[in-house]
Amino acid sequence: MLLIRLHRTLLPGSARAMSAVSLLVSPERCLYDRPLQLRVLGLSPGQDVTLRTALSDDGGELFTSAAHYRADGGGEVDVSRSPGLAGGSYTGVDPGGPLWSVQPRTPYRRLVKKDVRSPLRLRFSLHPGHGGDTGEELLAEAAQERSFLGEGVRREPLREGRVRGSLFLPPGPGPFPGVIEVPGAVGGLLEYKASLLASRGFATLALAYFNYEDLPKDMKALQLEYFEEAVNYMLQHPQVKGPGIGLLGHSKGGDLVFSMSAFLKGITAAAVVNGSVANAGAVLSYKDNTLLPIGFDAKKLKHPRPGVVDIHDVFYNPLEEPHRKSLIPVGKADCKFLLIVGEDDRNYNSTFHAQAACQLLVDEGKEKPEIVYYPKTGHYIEPPYLPLCEVSMHRLVGLPVIWGGKPKEHAMAQLDSWQRIQAFFHEHLNKTKVESKL
Repeated sequence: MLLIRLHRTLLPGSARAMSAVSLLVSPERCLYDRPLQLRVLGLSPGQDVTLRTALSDDGGELFTSAAHYRADGGGEVDVSRSPGLAGGSYTGVDPGGPLWSVQPRTPYRRLVKKDVRSPLRLRFSLHPGHGGDTGEELLAEAAQERSFLGEGVRREPLREGRVRGSLFLPPGPGPFPGVIEVPGAVGGLLEYKASLLASRGFATLALAYFNYEDLPKDMKALQLEYFEEAVNYMLQHPQVKGPGIGLLGHSKGGDLVFSMSAFLKGITAAAVVNGSVANAGAVLSYKDNTLLPIGFDAKKLKHPRPGVVDIHDVFYNPLEEPHRKSLIPVGKADCKFLLIVGEDDRNYNSTFHAQAACQLLVDEGKEKPEIVYYPKTGHYIEPPYLPLCEVSMHRLVGLPVIWGGKPKEHAMAQLDSWQRIQAFFHEHLNKTKVESKL
């Protein structure tokens, strides 16, 4: 537990001439998806204070929040039971509020941990009153390191055949349930979800598929054989528990997960977060099969504010001709599905796509997928306590786009969906293979 005390002098006539205010953050180091434990001691009963949170991403961009609290009768503030008051970055009782409410100093910046080998360092400071002056009196301060890489988790850069990425293995002898995490259309290698999943007991491959090392620089055309190599690598790895593996995909990664589940063998469980049943952004080929990218009507672009676009309504319906050439044959899949849907997703109509995937499976006599709908939740559903990204640059559109969601509801969806995803994979990937007696 990190404890830093600063003494403050009270005005003459106060009940106490000198008081020590303590800001306690526990533990000093933890995984990013762990709830925040933070208490303030030594305040006057009913005293108003502001708790500021600050962190910098790998590029040095500053993210901050300011929560308003009032001490209880014992002079204490506990974020697990003390409500944030009006005028601050969030309101109500929410232990994660100081974290998920941080916002960037530069507009349209998304908080992404690109190097999981180092933690994010959070700085907490406590100030009197509910003012907005950053130079105001400091009552106490504390710090915490939040990591995406758990103690003992092994990170192994992967260059196997054509496959590029990083494999994360939990501590211990294994084997472990295996998962491939397929990112959206940002390019490069993103490891923060895979490393967190490995920290929770899964052998997880963070897969890159363009704009990384010797992979193609753009996403104009993709071959599903590349993803098949990744699946086979995991199936054959001695630290991966069979007989099948899991897939986790968000956005473009979601439609790739649908495609992998439909065409490839060895997939037991697939979790899709705000994904599309239409192939998007690039031609996708596999053997004699070709899926064209879904088309769009640029006239349906909306401009909710200057310089920002809303693309929610631009895509054609893949269930209608002539756009069915983009429709992924989800009904061919033989795995279990978990579909996570942000009902305020402004990138895709994710509710439509989840319901279409359900119907495609039912039409082929398959089991209905588990679908979880989250109201007032946008496109970027991340691990817990990462802030809502309302607007950021869209790589394929070339402009800032609005992603949707309300901060508090989105934060609650992230907390719940992260637990559901882990439970889903544990349920379907930890089953023991039954050997035939024949």
